[in-house]
Amino acid sequence: MKAGAPLPRRDTARLVAGKGRYTDDIAISGLLHVAFVRSPFPHARIDGIDAGAARSMPGVVAILTADDLATVCSPWQTRLALVPSHVSPPQTPLAKDEACWQGEAVVAVVATSRALAEDAAEQVEITWTELPAIAAMDAAAARDAPRVNNTMASNLGLDHSFAAGDPDMAFRKAAVMVEHDFSFDRQTGVTLEPRTIVAEFDPRLRQLTVHHSHQVPFQMRDVFATQLELPLADVRVVTPDVGGAFGMKLSAYPDEMAVAAIAVLLGRPVKFCADRLESFLSDNHAREAKVHGRLAVDRDGKLMALEVAVTSGFGAYAAYPRGSTGEGLQAVHMQAAPYRLTNFRGRVRGYYQNKPPSGILRAVGQPIATTVTEQLLDLAARKLNIDPAEIRHRNYIDTTAAPARSAGGIVLAELSLARCHERLLECMNYVGLRQQQSELRRRGVYRGIGLAVFIEQTAVGTALYGPQNVRVSAQESCRLTLEPDGCIRCATSITDQGQGTRMGLTQIIADELGVDLGAIEMTTGDTQATPFGGGAWASRGLALGGEAALRAARRLKQNVLTIAGALLQTEAAALCLKNGAVHNTAGLLQMSLADLAATALFKSHTIPLTELPALEVIESFAPREQPYVAANGIQAAHVEVDPELGAIRVLDFWVVEDCGRVINPALVDGQIRGGVVQGIGAALYEQCIYGADGQLGNASLADYLVPMAREIPEIHIAHVETPTSATTLGARGVGEAGTVGAAAAIWTAVNDALTPFGAVMTQQPFTPARVRERIRARFSG
Repeated sequence: MKAGAPLPRRDTARLVAGKGRYTDDIAISGLLHVAFVRSPFPHARIDGIDAGAARSMPGVVAILTADDLATVCSPWQTRLALVPSHVSPPQTPLAKDEACWQGEAVVAVVATSRALAEDAAEQVEITWTELPAIAAMDAAAARDAPRVNNTMASNLGLDHSFAAGDPDMAFRKAAVMVEHDFSFDRQTGVTLEPRTIVAEFDPRLRQLTVHHSHQVPFQMRDVFATQLELPLADVRVVTPDVGGAFGMKLSAYPDEMAVAAIAVLLGRPVKFCADRLESFLSDNHAREAKVHGRLAVDRDGKLMALEVAVTSGFGAYAAYPRGSTGEGLQAVHMQAAPYRLTNFRGRVRGYYQNKPPSGILRAVGQPIATTVTEQLLDLAARKLNIDPAEIRHRNYIDTTAAPARSAGGIVLAELSLARCHERLLECMNYVGLRQQQSELRRRGVYRGIGLAVFIEQTAVGTALYGPQNVRVSAQESCRLTLEPDGCIRCATSITDQGQGTRMGLTQIIADELGVDLGAIEMTTGDTQATPFGGGAWASRGLALGGEAALRAARRLKQNVLTIAGALLQTEAAALCLKNGAVHNTAGLLQMSLADLAATALFKSHTIPLTELPALEVIESFAPREQPYVAANGIQAAHVEVDPELGAIRVLDFWVVEDCGRVINPALVDGQIRGGVVQGIGAALYEQCIYGADGQLGNASLADYLVPMAREIPEIHIAHVETPTSATTLGARGVGEAGTVGAAAAIWTAVNDALTPFGAVMTQQPFTPARVRERIRARFSG
């Protein structure tokens, strides 16, 4: 059989390196490692692959191409039922015939160590024909633009419009109209732990086990089973403690699919861990967008109309299975969400490019929408000579009497915008800072104060992906078991990528069952050991997973008290649980949970009940009446700008946030601080710098800047608690709150500092060079 020829689909024998044949002389045990040969070109035709020299290298087990993996893995294609235009070509684990971004995996080298695999990968020779590359969104949109992928009819991947009221009439009647251009550079997640996967296939049982640095094990079980044509019951996905994800680990990546396919093909455990260079070149990117916004207000600063036109960059393919539309759609529909606005028009067009696919990154489009709204508000306030805080306060939407909808169609209920506003001004001494700002300007020190009011979509339910026919679970589940020793085993569908969701769930259960935190054993992230659910994403961990845990704990509690009442010959209502034991209403100890469990499990015949309540219960929860639960808050930044150097220093930062019932203040504040730092990074530092030729110029942490400890200001946090009525627990999500508003607060603060120069920043991040350029442009123009 010639090298690269199709292999029998279900033959599980191993492939001999160097001969393109099968053999049984390779031991099944022993971990193998994969290194990928990736395209050095953003767009090129693959004319030939010569792996002869690589096959003879020490430790090499197999050299595999797209044709080899096609025998065990089917192509996949992102399709969204409500966005039929958002279709990209079918994807395969390894590029076949054509590479469409710099870094796309083309050849997999499998060896006994990562180092040996990398050595052999350097010896693989690929013959290329370089094709025209489209990097910029404007270039992709051009009528005569070359195609990003030669099988596509067009580079356009989304064209969506939305309107409410009569914006044209409102603009004609407005006292003041402001407009501004916004540009947001492409970012990536930069997780502490890179993408990592270990796949092991048992050829006798035809069972696949995948240990995966991922957020959604049940989604990936479904993907692996479908593409590898395995029954769901024979696929197990384990996502243990994951070192950061930020939404970037919600997609099915081609190189990770390749690892699973290789494990099936070779029948041996296979590992891949992306190094930092590979992460920059192959992780999903996000945030690349351009926006033109217009805002109309009356003489009192009341909002009359808003219009936005958004262009969004998708990369070479639509992320699978959730697509790449979220950033652009949210950038339109989340506009002016905290404010009363009747007249609105928005349009988003998304284009494919010869860059890595764009996907989900913390807060998904909401930071863009917040930035546009808040900056336009400041520009209008400046024209009307109204204080920026006052113009916001005059326009807050009112949800006290009943739920409302924003102009973009966002459902809002039980918000606390005015209360958060007042608390923030008090916390930061807003009046005093404004006075200090005026005094310092007279001395040539340019400080700015920026505000950003935000709505965060949390606890996302079935309405997001269900109508799109995307197989993503919206429910969360919790199984609780009372053990004979009185301990509680909890298995939850919620995963943990560093947010502390396990601790939060533990607290909810311990509080309800009256046991110590240490009495609860938590199992997460294992499709074989936990009940079905969606996992942690979109600020759902405690908002939905916590609700399922609370319901399970209350049900288990009722069962325990029913059994205790029967044993003690008293009403269950006269008993309670605390300190790991059953007490009566007078507070007297009646029996330990361990004694009760041992009796129920080993001597149930002694319990005078016709039917014994279960000591293992499971509860699931998915919001059905609302598509999500909105949280709200306000942020403020205090910055100083050096006009000569263009340097920006963030002096202080404040957040007042309402995430409903706060379960663990330390975890909540940690999430907010982390989100704020990510937002500051977006506004001031982070950018994937691509040339016009589609080559990434800063694929290392030496050149891709993220905020370090010295760049992070003191972040002051306060809370307003308005429990949501959508759940019994009353918790809203909080994981993305900091990111939603932080960049917008930096935008408004920096532009406030630049007011004496008549300059307004337009492009994120605000590098020193860009700051100097905007100041020079005002003086030279």
